[in-house]
This record gives sequence, structure tokens and C-alpha cells, in this order.
Amino acid sequence: MKPSSNRSNRASPSADAPAWRASVLMRAPHRLAFFMAALMLAFAALWWATQLTARALQWPIGMVIPVSSSHALLMSLGYMPLFFCGFLFTAGPKWLHLPEVSARSLLPALASMVTGWVITLLGSHTHAITAAAGMSLVAAGWTVLSLRFARMVYASRMSDRTHPALASAACLVGMAMLWLAALALAFESHQWLRTIVQMALWWFIAPVFAVVSHRMIPFFSASAIPALDSKQPLWLLWVLLGALGLEGLISVAELWWWPQPAMWRWLQVLMEAPVALLLLWLAIRWGLVQSLRIRMLAMLHGGFVWLGAAFALNALSHGLMAGSGDAESLGLAPLHAMTMGYLSATMFAMITRVSSGHGGRKEPADHIAWTLYWVLQTAVVLRVVAGLWPTFATALTLAAIYAWCLAMVGWAMRYGCWFGKPRPDGRPG
Repeated sequence: MKPSSNRSNRASPSADAPAWRASVLMRAPHRLAFFMAALMLAFAALWWATQLTARALQWPIGMVIPVSSSHALLMSLGYMPLFFCGFLFTAGPKWLHLPEVSARSLLPALASMVTGWVITLLGSHTHAITAAAGMSLVAAGWTVLSLRFARMVYASRMSDRTHPALASAACLVGMAMLWLAALALAFESHQWLRTIVQMALWWFIAPVFAVVSHRMIPFFSASAIPALDSKQPLWLLWVLLGALGLEGLISVAELWWWPQPAMWRWLQVLMEAPVALLLLWLAIRWGLVQSLRIRMLAMLHGGFVWLGAAFALNALSHGLMAGSGDAESLGLAPLHAMTMGYLSATMFAMITRVSSGHGGRKEPADHIAWTLYWVLQTAVVLRVVAGLWPTFATALTLAAIYAWCLAMVGWAMRYGCWFGKPRPDGRPG
């Protein structure tokens, strides 16, 4: 009987482990929004992996919206705004000294967005009007959330509301872009859809990341490494936002005006090269070298380094264009350094930290999170090299998307389970 008793004792911890319950998602905004974002992230990764695999095997998948446009739309606006919602309605009330936000009050808007994306993707394979209807649901949900956050910023009596106000302004730009994307889908204007995606990327998604990076990376670094300053002058933020805005103009101009004069290309280089140097200097100033001893800080700084690399690659690419009459460039390497490198790696680090810290777990970057992060970094390097090495682009791109799926689906499965379970320390939230 004694062995049986031992087996019973060993089984008791798992037997007592709390079960996943949807009701737990309603305990905090980050739980609900991050869970829905994780679903969208995993879905987007698997959908794109399926598309690339089918293309490599020459098994065409029917699309009424060009697959490149659908990919750009989903990867830029599909899951990022959902993560924004979880972060802004969790950190926002603290920044603004306002009461906490109920997760249940966010549910209708979030459900509208997720449902809208499912309909949009179905419509991209079947009928443009269906895709436009789905995008209208996405836009309606984001409109509710953006206006609510804007009202919070306006209602706050805090003297310094710079960061939340700038984040709110970017979210309102995103609201307009989503409605314009719905119109572009309805009229099957693929050129305008690509234009809107570029505008949304550079004037909505990237600025929100820039604002959060400017506020949080120095703060996190100084908390762990007291010798560092926790504040940075606002002029750095304005320079960064201005550079992102100009990159948006450049990207839109390239869609409508090709080839471009060499003089214009050299002006782009003169803007991008100093910004790249500034950003790489900032990464060092904010404690890049010191942070390598602390996993979570290394994850945050690693994402920021990709932003400097993206501007450097853009400067090099535009220099090649200037010297070749737009015949030679680095292809999509700079864009993926920005989107997969800076945006996705920073998102991975930030959301992992919030999920761990607000989930009652002391170690924000354990072995699993650290491993998934480096799988993600591997995916970024593979995709950037694919843009630099056209001969092996197909193989490298496939390897990149498979690594991306492993990192993102693995993250979504792990933390999606956490969001539906109570905090292990027994505290509310």
C-alpha cells in the first residue's frame, strides 16, 4: 500500500492545479486582450506559413485579395492593436492616475475585432465585399477602444501626459487607417490598400512602440541597474517620431512614384543614416551592454537594436538605389528588420514582462521564454538575410516562417494558458 500512497502524493500537485476558465480572463484587461491577441498571432503565423509552403510546392490557394496585401494587412494590424489594448488599459490608468478599467467592459469591442479579422481573412479568399465587411467590424471595435482611451487621457489631471497622449493620437490615426482599409477592400483598390498599410505601419503601429520604448526601456533598465538614468529628454522621442513619419512618407511615395531621382534618394540617406547612428547610440546609452546579464532587459534592448539596424539598412538600400537608378536595393530586408526585428521582438519582450509581472510570477524571462525569444531572433535574421541573398530567398524565407511559427505559436500556447488561470501567488488580477 505504501507505493500507492507515494504515487498519490506525487500526483496531488497536478491534481490541485487550477483549471483554465474563460471567466478568469475577465479579471484584468491584459488577460482578455492578450489572450485574444495570442489567438490572432498564432492564427496569422500559421496562415502565412501555409501560404508560403503552398507557394513553394506550387499548390495555389485561391485569393481575391493579393496574398502580399493580405499578409501585410494581417501582420501589421491583425494582432498588434489587440496587444496595444491590453497594455494601454493596464498601464494607462497607472500613468494617468485613474481607476482601473474593467476587462468585461472591453469585451464587446475586442470580440468585434477578432470576429472581424476572421471574416476579413475568409473574404480575402472568397469575396472582397466580405473582406470589407469584416474589416468594418475590426474598425468599429478599434474605434470604441481608441475613443475610450482618448477620453481617459483627456479626463486625467496629471500634469505630464505626454506619453499616453502621443499613444492615443497614434491609436486615433490607426482608427482612420482601419476604416480606409475597409473602403479599399470594398472597392478592390489594391494600390490604396498597400498605401494604407504603409501609413498604418509608420504612423500608427511604430509610433506606439516608439512612445512605449522611450518611456519603459530606460525605466526597466534603471530599475535593474541603478547606475542608469530612468528618464530621457523628450527631444529624443520627437526625433524618433519625426523619423518614423518621414519613413512613412518615403514608403508611400515609393508606391506611387518609381523610379525616383537620385537626389531624392540621397536625401533619404542623409536622413536615415544619422537616425540609425542615434538609435544605436541610444541602445548603448540605455544600458545594452549591462543588460545582457539580465534576460528581460536583453530581450527589450535586442528589439530596440533592430530599429537602429532597420534605419541603417534603409540608408544602405536607398544609397544603392541612388547609384543604380533604383535598379538595385536590399529588397524587403529593411522592412522586415523593422517589423519582425523591432516591432515583434519588442512586443514579445514587453508582453512577456507584463504577463509575468501581472500574473504573479517572479521570473519574467525563464528558460522557456528565453528560448522562444532566441527562436524569434533566428527567424528575424533568416528573413533579413533572405532579402539580402535573393539566390536562396525561398529556402531562407521558409526557414524564417517555420521558426516564426515555433516562437509565436509556442508563446501563444504557453501564455494563453496562463491568462485563463488564477495568479499562483493568490493575489487578485
